[in-house]
Amino acid sequence: MPGTTLKCMSDDELSPIVVGVDGSAAAAAALRWAVEQARALACPLDVISVWHLEYGLMTEAFPDPDGLSEAAAERAQRKIMDEAAVNVTGVQLREILVEGEARKLLVEMSHDARFLVVGNRGHGPLAELLLGSVSSYCVHHASCPVVVVKAGDARGAVSPA
Repeated sequence: MPGTTLKCMSDDELSPIVVGVDGSAAAAAALRWAVEQARALACPLDVISVWHLEYGLMTEAFPDPDGLSEAAAERAQRKIMDEAAVNVTGVQLREILVEGEARKLLVEMSHDARFLVVGNRGHGPLAELLLGSVSSYCVHHASCPVVVVKAGDARGAVSPA
């Protein structure tokens, strides 16, 4: 039609910022950074919380049987998610609670993301080598830019990866 201007949104304009939360101080800092960016870019924010049972790993001689159930693990992670998102305002927020391996699920979510934001839990080089690191895995395998936020900084200082 004459005089009509069509504006097509790019895929990037529709892509959410994805942030992982696990109840740690670093994840809280990552969420704060992601919320600020989502507001500034006027884009959606996907908050991901992952739970996974490790039956081969026991931390007590006689663990609470309810503590090993899938339902208990999911409830605990839901509480973390709810506490993380309670004060988030001014952005389109989608909470995603899923069972699985955090690093692999975050990388999977990165396929449609504008950014993937994760916290750095501050493990030293030896611990990272032995335990593996979700943030390191994401930096190396994500399909989008990854932002690793450190907990120790008051504003959640950013280390772009």
